[in-house]
Amino acid sequence: MAEKDKNNKAEEKDKNVDMKEENKKVNPTEKELKEEAAEEKQSNSKKSKKDKKQKDNEKIKELEEVINQKNDQFIRLQAEFDNYRKRTLKEKMELTKSAGENLLLNILPLVDDFERALNSMNESDKDNPVKQGLDLIYKRFIDFLSQNGVKEIEAIGQEFDTDLHEAITKIPAPSEELKGKIVDVVQKGYMLNDKVIRYAKVVIGE
Repeated sequence: MAEKDKNNKAEEKDKNVDMKEENKKVNPTEKELKEEAAEEKQSNSKKSKKDKKQKDNEKIKELEEVINQKNDQFIRLQAEFDNYRKRTLKEKMELTKSAGENLLLNILPLVDDFERALNSMNESDKDNPVKQGLDLIYKRFIDFLSQNGVKEIEAIGQEFDTDLHEAITKIPAPSEELKGKIVDVVQKGYMLNDKVIRYAKVVIGE
């Protein structure tokens, strides 16, 4: 009987231990709760850092794309401005050149008039003050034209060249060697640098 009671007590003790263990699992202690909370906080912190890093990387990528886009726009604008600057500079040069060419063209008829006036005077009038004044003004016009790149087109005795000369008429050549060549000039021609601004009007021998 005593042995039986002893066994019952042992079984009851084991049962109480199992219940305590079960209660321990079901109802964790304050220490365990703190540990679980710390682990959860640490896990959340790692996740938060990871999310923050990912967001930062995405933000950096977006900013790099914006910078590349702005840089591309800047390069395009710079190229467009450079083209605009070159175009306006070229137009300005052409305008200046055109204006200068028109001025020189308007002077040529005056030179023609001076030449006709001088040719109409006899050689004996070389001491005439009027002739001397005309000759002085004529030379200044010629010097002005020369300084601005204008030169007379050679014609008398030259082969006829459609790029330089304009044939007015043909006459019998005074000599065999002048056949097909220019024997007279009705109006002088001029070039501005390498460009013809007025063709020489000539007579060709045949």
